[in-house]
Amino acid sequence: MRKKFGPALHGAAAGFSHRSIRLQFVLGALAVAAGFLLKLTYGEWIAVILCIGLVISAEYMNTAIEFLCDYLTREEDSRIGLIKDLAAGGVLCASGAALLTAIVILAHHI
Repeated sequence: MRKKFGPALHGAAAGFSHRSIRLQFVLGALAVAAGFLLKLTYGEWIAVILCIGLVISAEYMNTAIEFLCDYLTREEDSRIGLIKDLAAGGVLCASGAALLTAIVILAHHI
């Protein structure tokens, strides 16, 4: 078990040292706090938890891709730029889906 989860836990801890990942955790915590204030239903909690997990996972993957690209070259390269932009676009899509989910949930409670 340690061989399977050890590297994952190390990666999770290492990622937490990056500002963009910490920001996503803070935003997720704010979403949880809002959920308690709004007294979300069981289904709404599932949606919120999945959205938080999706966005944080996307941010971890984006950070990993950026590290890999920077490891390969620090020189200006349009292909590396496109790879980084695509990874950031993935985070944007996940964040957009989370935002739309939040709007639907909020509309139900307002």
